[in-house]
Amino acid sequence: MKESKRVSPWRWIPTVYIAEGLPYFAVNTLTVLMYTNLGISKTEMAFYTGWLYLPWVIKPFWSPFVDLMRTKRWWILAMQLLIALTMAGVAFTLPTGIFFSASLAAFWVMAFASATHDISADGYYLLALDERRQAAFVGVRSTFYRIASVLGQGGVVMLAGMLEARCDSIATAWSLTFALLSGLFLLIFIYHSFSLPRPAADRPRHETSASQIARDFLLTFSTFFKKPGIVAAILYMLLYRLPEALCVKMIQPFLKDAQADGGLGLSTTQIGFVNGTVGVIALLAGGILGGLLISRGGLRRWMWPMAAALTLPCGVYCYMAIAQPESLLLINTLIGFEQFGYGFGFSSFMLYLMHISRGENATSHYAFCTAFMALGMMLPGMFAGWIFDTVGGYIPFFWLMLATSLVTFAVTRLAIRRL
Repeated sequence: MKESKRVSPWRWIPTVYIAEGLPYFAVNTLTVLMYTNLGISKTEMAFYTGWLYLPWVIKPFWSPFVDLMRTKRWWILAMQLLIALTMAGVAFTLPTGIFFSASLAAFWVMAFASATHDISADGYYLLALDERRQAAFVGVRSTFYRIASVLGQGGVVMLAGMLEARCDSIATAWSLTFALLSGLFLLIFIYHSFSLPRPAADRPRHETSASQIARDFLLTFSTFFKKPGIVAAILYMLLYRLPEALCVKMIQPFLKDAQADGGLGLSTTQIGFVNGTVGVIALLAGGILGGLLISRGGLRRWMWPMAAALTLPCGVYCYMAIAQPESLLLINTLIGFEQFGYGFGFSSFMLYLMHISRGENATSHYAFCTAFMALGMMLPGMFAGWIFDTVGGYIPFFWLMLATSLVTFAVTRLAIRRL
């Protein structure tokens, strides 16, 4: 660790965690709006972009094997270069006649590269810093991941919107957007090639075989499912965010669609501002408040109020679908309110996952919990477009979404019994 002590963490932590966040939001957020703007049907858009969640669902299954090959530093650099190449692939394919299938293939590779980058970056953080500096910089890494959220959901979307207004086609605008992102990631790769330290602890685990890791993984996996009340816990992980999982694939199309089609008719730039700035700030504020209240009153006390905060504010979309407000101030206020409630309600969910993971193999068990969490977002989101087409518009869709709050309350009741 001697070399890593000579290299200030400020030289690499901010850029590593921006690089961790940007491709995640590119894959799971930008694709929804981009394909909507390019005329892909809601059923196809939701189904195929929903599949892009899969690498984060199955991440725990291949993360142990990343330790066997190369170093965490090598994986970080390799994945950043691969992400740059796949973003370039998206840029090149969007203006073509096969843009949907070709760009989806590039996004698939990008998703796996991004999930692998998450594994290696988080592992590298633990190896490159001693315990004192790990604690000192934990807020820095989370802050820059949040900055990546603002950039990915706000800045990049607003850039694409400005390019849409200036270019001859929407495909060209988004192609230029991803070309710029590719160039940014190439610069990040080059910078990290020189700035990332080489900690002595960062080395492949040659002393452990793949078969031994597989056996240990299966043992850890089996102990997870032997935890008391695990069935109720899994139902909670899968279904607590059901209203949000249905809603997330339809919000951006709703904001974008013309009022004649039931939407609000916002421009791409306006959507970037609403979601990427107002929405993210409100989300973070809700999460901070939720964490503070749980630390004082305990998890059990706040699970019911937070379940209500996560679900009931979704009713603002029912109101907007009916009233179709034109005031940007009102739209921003309503979405900020909903996102604040989501951030507040999500706090108890994350603390519950940590509670479930306690005991032997806590790190691995927490990874399984996050996999179920991702699966709970992936499956409903895949079919959100089909549900929208089946019920026949935004108003019935959002009412149905709000009705699924009953499922959230039901699994919350089960989860509280397990505490």
